[in-house]
Amino acid sequence: MKNILFAASECVPFIKTGGLADVVGALPKSIDKEKYDVRVVIPDYTCIPAEYRNRFTYFGNFYMDLGDIGNYYVGIMTCQLDGIQYYYIDNEHFFHGMKPYGDLLWDIQKFCFYSKAVLSMLPVIGFHPDIIHCHDWQAALIPVFLHEMFKNNPFYHGIRTIVTIHNLKFQGVWDIPTLMRFTGLPKRIFTPDRLEFKKDANMLKGGLVYADRITTVSNTYAGEIRMPYYGEGLDGLLNARSDSLWGILNGIDYDAYNPKTDTMIEKNYTVRTYRKGKLENKLALQRELGMPEDPEIMMLAMITRLTDQKGLDLVEWVIDRLLQSRIQLVIIGTGDPRYENLFRHYEWTRKGQVSANILFNEQRAHRLYAAADAMLMPSRFEPCGLTQLISLRYGTVPIVRETGGLRDTVEPYNCFEQTGTGFSFANYNADEMLDTIYYAEKIFYEQPKEWAGIIRRGMDKDFSWKSSAKKYEELYASLVGE
Repeated sequence: MKNILFAASECVPFIKTGGLADVVGALPKSIDKEKYDVRVVIPDYTCIPAEYRNRFTYFGNFYMDLGDIGNYYVGIMTCQLDGIQYYYIDNEHFFHGMKPYGDLLWDIQKFCFYSKAVLSMLPVIGFHPDIIHCHDWQAALIPVFLHEMFKNNPFYHGIRTIVTIHNLKFQGVWDIPTLMRFTGLPKRIFTPDRLEFKKDANMLKGGLVYADRITTVSNTYAGEIRMPYYGEGLDGLLNARSDSLWGILNGIDYDAYNPKTDTMIEKNYTVRTYRKGKLENKLALQRELGMPEDPEIMMLAMITRLTDQKGLDLVEWVIDRLLQSRIQLVIIGTGDPRYENLFRHYEWTRKGQVSANILFNEQRAHRLYAAADAMLMPSRFEPCGLTQLISLRYGTVPIVRETGGLRDTVEPYNCFEQTGTGFSFANYNADEMLDTIYYAEKIFYEQPKEWAGIIRRGMDKDFSWKSSAKKYEELYASLVGE
């Protein structure tokens, strides 16, 4: 039996701002329990809902020095859920507030604290991981601390580390004197071959230098980030470490996202009954949103963060032309005020054709997955993307740009061979996107049998965690054996 510890800043069901939380919540449950004892450690945010916080039990506490900024209390809370042991690093000074993240400098300080506390708590809880699996920049200093500050302590001998990049855009960059003060790490490691980055210090880079393996969340993205356009300044390092870089596709929780059993949708359905099921869901959502109840019209959805990364500038460029075609456009998401206001404006001026839900509501998202005919994802870059995987599960046809995980998971429709699970376009170009949407509309309205085939092929795909978990098990075995 090998021990694995997942270290991350968020994890469903406790705290979630994005796909990272879904991965950290679902993957440990999918790893073979016969071979691996997988546990998870996250911060004990005060904004974790009471229904979960009330289950936490106190394990112990200690005090830990943090660089030049003082001695800090580290509490350890724990709970077991769905067969997984969770630990929570408790310190109200760092983890209070209504949201897990805020001001970047404050976030950097608190995740320096978190990373050192994760290592410091291991002897206290009596758990010696064979591998610490660190997620994104918030946990990326763990391999650095392990090799620089804990290397002389025999307890830590033999611990290997993996850093998973969920989104390379976010790296935890600040000036070197500040990072030295927050961490107590020696000046000699703030050099271009280690933590120094454009004269500043980069927490994610530190993790990528010191980790035994690096993974990212799709095969295509693993290749893309080795190029300057996607590499965010770290492409040179990722090329140098390409032998240690794995691309493993994310999965989704097939219990949480199952149109057959989903309690949040109007009518449950399967691949055999989707026609009637999706129709009832569409009519119910049209009623709920105050849109004309039209079973025939194509409902085009976007469930996304409203940011440039997600291709919203392309949508802005063509939206007037897009709305001249026979569609209803439904958006769920929050983000850049420019895009929030854009969609609000079109909801006001195109009442009944556009519904702008500038919020994130899990139930409404589920209802839209079940109701929509197509899901638009024109991302500039997309490490993996979960929305298209959920869409396929619910029989909602993805229309995507061929980048990252979107390219790996959506097979473009081929009318000659009757293959494909969605529609895609290659270049980051608004007119190319619009032409692809028009083509999807043409198939939807004029060739319903072909459209039905696309839906069925998509619903028959398996993007559960089963196959991805096997790849992670291969990765773990490559580091510590079976």
